[in-house]
Amino acid sequence: MSKFTDNASEKLLVVAGKISNQKHMASIKNAFYTLMPVILTGAFCTLISNVVCSTTTTGISLAKLPGMSWLGMFTDLFNAANYATLNFFTVAAVFLIGMELAKQNGLGDSPDSGVVAVCSFISVLPTYVVTTVNDVQVTVPNVLGKDYTAARGLFLGMVIALVSVEIYSKFVKSHVFDFKMPDTVPANVTKSFSSLCPFAFTVLICAAVNFALVKLCNKTLYELIYTFLQKPLESVMQGLPGLLILMLVAQLFWCIGIHGNQIIKAVRDPLLNAAILANTDLIAQGVTDMSKYNIINMSFWDTYMSLGGSGCTLGLIIAIFLFSKRADYRAIAKLSVGPGIFEINECMTFGLPIVLNPYLVLPFIITPLINGTIGYFATKIGFAGVALYAMPWTTPPIISAWLSTGGSIGAVITQLICIVVSVVIYTPFVILANKEPVAEEA
Repeated sequence: MSKFTDNASEKLLVVAGKISNQKHMASIKNAFYTLMPVILTGAFCTLISNVVCSTTTTGISLAKLPGMSWLGMFTDLFNAANYATLNFFTVAAVFLIGMELAKQNGLGDSPDSGVVAVCSFISVLPTYVVTTVNDVQVTVPNVLGKDYTAARGLFLGMVIALVSVEIYSKFVKSHVFDFKMPDTVPANVTKSFSSLCPFAFTVLICAAVNFALVKLCNKTLYELIYTFLQKPLESVMQGLPGLLILMLVAQLFWCIGIHGNQIIKAVRDPLLNAAILANTDLIAQGVTDMSKYNIINMSFWDTYMSLGGSGCTLGLIIAIFLFSKRADYRAIAKLSVGPGIFEINECMTFGLPIVLNPYLVLPFIITPLINGTIGYFATKIGFAGVALYAMPWTTPPIISAWLSTGGSIGAVITQLICIVVSVVIYTPFVILANKEPVAEEA
C-alpha cells in the first residue's frame, strides 16, 4: 500500500510540476502576484469612500453621523484612486502578462513585450461607447469603454497578451527583421529599430483579426470571447459545484505535499478576482440590487474556505487543544496559533504533518467544502452580506468577514459558525490520532 501511495505521489508531482511550470499558466500566475497591490488599493479606496465618506450610501457610513458630514468632501479623492486602479486593472494585467511571457520565451525582462501586448489589446477594442441621453441612444466616438479596461475585459486581455507576445517572440527570434547599423549607433537605438517590424506586424495581425470578425460576423473579438469563453467559465465558477470542484483539486494536491493553491491559481485568480472587482465596481456605482452581485469571489474563498489556511486548519488547532493527548500535536499546534490567525498553516501541513497523514487528510479535504457550502447558502438567503471588497488573504477571521462585506454582522456570525463546524469535523479524527503513539510503542 505504501509503495502504491509513493508511486501515485511521484506521478502527481510530475503532473503538478508540468502544470505549475507551463509558461502561459506561470505568466498569468506571476502577473497576478504583482497585481495584488492594485486590487487591494482599489478595494480599500471604495471601502473608505462608502463606509467613511459617503452621505448617500444605503448602508452604514461615518459621514452620516451628526457633525461628520464634512468627510463627504474626500469622496472624490478616493473615487479617483479607485478609478485609476480597478477601472484600468485589465490594462495593467495585459502589460504584466506580456512581460512575464516574454521572460518565459527568453526575451529578457524588457518592457517591450508588455507594450506590444497593451497596443495589441487596444487595437481590438471598439473605440466608441453607446450611451443613452434623454431616452435617445448616442454614440460617443474616440473613447474606450470601462467594460474593456476593467475586470470584464480581463479574459480578452489575457488572450491577447498571450497570443500577441507569442507572435512577437516568433518574429524577434527569427532575426529576419534585424537591422545592421554602424558600431557608432547606440545599442538601444539599434534594438528599437530591430523590434520595429516585429512590433508593427504583431499589432497589425491582432487588429486585422478583429477587423475580419467585425466584417464577417458583425461581432467584435471582445463579444465573441465574452460570449463563448468568459461567460461560460464565469457561470461554472460562480456556481457552488464549480467552486467546490476547484477547492477539491487544490486539497487533493495539498494532501501529497504539493501547494494546491499554486496549481489552481492561474485558473482561480482571474475568475474570482474579476468577480470581486465587479462587486466593488457595482458598490461604487451605488447599485442596490444584490442579485447583480457575485456571491462567489476571491474574498468569499478567503472568508469561508480558508480559515487558518488551506483546509480550514484553525479548527484543527482548536480541536487539538481541546482533545489531543499527543505531545507532538500540541507542540505543533502551539507554534501554529500565530501564523494560523493570519491564514498561514504550512507549520501544520508539513510539521504535524497533514500531508499523507491517514488520520487528517479526510477532514482536511472535506472541511473547506462544507464551510464553502455554508457560506454560500448563508449569503444566498441574505443572512450574510455579499463580499464586496478584496482583502489581503492574511486578514484574520472576523476582521476579514466584517471588512470584505462592508460591515455585515451576518457574515461575521457565518464565519464563526464555519470555525465551529471545522472544530466539530476535525475532533473525531484528532481523538482517533490519540491512539497512534500507543500502537507505535507496542
